[in-house]
Formats: sequence, structure tokens, C-alpha cells
Amino acid sequence: MIVIKLLKESLIFAYSSVMINKLRTLLSLLGITIGIFAIISVFTIVDSLERNIRDSIAALGDDVIYVQKWPWAFDQDYPWWIYMRRPVPDLRDYGEIRRRSQFAEGVTFSVSTGGQVRYGSTYLNNTGIWANSHDFQVIRHFELEQGRYFTPYESAAGRNLAIIGKEIAQRLFEDEDPINREIQVSGTRVTVIGVAQREGSNMLGGGSLDEMVLLPLNLARNMFNIRSDRLNPMIMVKTLPGISNQELMDELRFILRSSRRLQPAAEDNFALNRASVISQGLDQIFVMINLVGWIIGGFSILVGGFGIANIMFVSVKERTNIIGIQKSLGAKNYFILLQFLYESVLLAITGGVLGLVLIFTGTLLVNNMSEFTITLTFGNIVLGLFVSALIGIIAGYAPAYSASRLNPVEAINHTF
Repeated sequence: MIVIKLLKESLIFAYSSVMINKLRTLLSLLGITIGIFAIISVFTIVDSLERNIRDSIAALGDDVIYVQKWPWAFDQDYPWWIYMRRPVPDLRDYGEIRRRSQFAEGVTFSVSTGGQVRYGSTYLNNTGIWANSHDFQVIRHFELEQGRYFTPYESAAGRNLAIIGKEIAQRLFEDEDPINREIQVSGTRVTVIGVAQREGSNMLGGGSLDEMVLLPLNLARNMFNIRSDRLNPMIMVKTLPGISNQELMDELRFILRSSRRLQPAAEDNFALNRASVISQGLDQIFVMINLVGWIIGGFSILVGGFGIANIMFVSVKERTNIIGIQKSLGAKNYFILLQFLYESVLLAITGGVLGLVLIFTGTLLVNNMSEFTITLTFGNIVLGLFVSALIGIIAGYAPAYSASRLNPVEAINHTF
């Protein structure tokens, strides 16, 4: 009980000193507030950026393998001149995979490009056009707000039909019902049979259906050269439940090598990509970004810590007489030490809280003014308070220790 009482009295002394010297307290708070604001705001933005990018990667599907010409890679040695000579995936590859694969739940051939979409007198230029074979709905999960998906017959026959994204529907039709309306896509008349639910922006710049027009692949064959590199032809293969991605990749490699008649010693002339490759590359990138964040924020925190240490040394000088009186009345060294240490930590934590309040206010402004979502996570709040308290202890220990070691007689006779 005595120890608790002494701790309580030390805290009261510290609080009283902080409240009496308001201007000095404010100046001390500014340094640590700016420091915490700098370091936690960097981490908050980086965490939000990473979360948004990883959500975009997740939309690619963890259980989907992409057969393409170019590999997804973050290696420094990227032999693009070799990859450039590879053939693009074609309908023959697609047919072989569909016929021979035992581990695939769905297989779709896909091409994408940009073009003009028109309804009446309204034109939308550079609109995303995504053409796929029928299994696209198995590979890429999405919900329809209105209408329906293509039937197997419509996909096979290449009927002049389209499913449009929510943004496209709003820009073309405004308050008008788009279902069964005829639009022009790159000069071809098609009938809208569905509108996809809004999915939101995508950090990778693609994949979201909001600003896309979906067409049957066999319709797109009459509109574009689907063997062109510019259309990024690829085959998307979804893994059956219970089958690992590696098992499916091994099977696809065997099918494609035999289909393309590659010699046993020849290298693959295709790439089997998956979302985890991007995730692994991002891990390395964000480790470096976080390191830079620590360095930038660390300098700001260091400045704030020096500010608190300087103020605490001044505080010790001002209260030397009081320290002498306290010691003459029986105050122990640890009581004096804790008294100044509490004051330092209180200043640092208060500054940290103010910094976190500024960051939280900033996140609200950004979220209301843009589609990019920034969240001040609980982990970053705890980190900010922990760093504040740690800086308070480190910055305040030397002044507190010097105060606790003062000679009572000399302290009482001290003049500031």
C-alpha cells in the first residue's frame, strides 16, 4: 500500500507540474506530436495501400492459374527477349486443356481490349471490353444487379449480347432501365442482358467489372483478332476443390508441352501464373517501404525526444529547491526519479494521442474525398502509444536520474 501511495503521489506531482507550465508543456507536446504523426501516418498509409493492393490481388483468385505468354516476376534478370518470341495462348491450347484436364473445375479463354461504347448520342471512349468463353462465371465470381448471364448456347453461338458494369450502366442510361437495350461496342450492335453489381475501384488498375463490358468470346472473334498480343489472350483455369495449385500446374505443364510438341530438353514456351507470385513480390517491396517509414518517422521522433529531454532538464533546475525539501522530509531517490519520469512519459503520451487524433481526422477527410480507403488500425494506435511512452522513458530518464541523485542540502540552497 505504501508503494502504491508513493506511486500515486509521484504521478500527482508530475501532473501538477505539467499543468502549471502550460506554455512549456505545449512546446514539448508539439515535438512528440509531429513525430508520432509522421511515423504513424506513414505506417497507416502504407498499411492501407498494402491492404487495398492485396484485396485487388485476391480478386484474381488464389485457386486460379493463368496460362499466358509473359510470366509474372519480380526478378532483376528478366529475359524479355526470350519471352517475346513465345506464342500467345490460342484456342487450340484452350481446347486441349478442357478436353484433357482432370484437375480443373472451370476453363475459360479470355481477351481484353479497349473501345468505344455508344448508346444513342452518348459515347464512352476507351472503355474496357472483356471477352470470355462460357466458364468465365465459374472462374471469376461476381453478382448481377439486374438481368442474367449468357446461356451455354448464347456463348457457343456468339450471340450479340453483353453484360455491362455498374459505372457503364449509369453513364449510358442514367435512370433508364438498361436491360434489353441495344448499344454499340466498337461498332457492333449488342443487346444488354445484365448489369454487374458495383465492385469498387481496383488498385491494380484492372479486374473490376464496374467499367467493363463483358462479351461472349465467339462474338469477339468476329470483332477483333484474338491472337493479337495487344489483346493479352490468356487461359484461366480454376482448381477443383481438394486439388492443390501445384498439382494443377504440373498437369497443365504436361498438357501444354505435349500439345505444343516440345522436346523433353526444351524450355516451356508459356507461363503459368498465379496470384501468390505477386503477393511474394509485394512482401519484399513492403518490407523496404516499412523500413523507409521507420527511418523517416525515427528522425521526427528523435527530434521530439530531444525536445522533451531538454524541457525536463530545465524542469529539474527550476524545482531543485523543492527536490531538496522533499528529500529532507524523507523522500527516497526512486520517488524523485518516478516523479520526473512520470512527467516525461505523460508529456510524450499526450503528444502521441494528439498525433493519433490528427491522423484519424486525416483518414476521415481522405475517405470522404476519394475512393481510396485509409484506416487507422488498432495495431498502429497501440504502436503510436508504445513509441510515445518509450520515448518519454528514454528522454526523461537522464533528467530524472540526475534529480534523484541531488544532495538535499545543496538542493535546498540552490538558486535558479
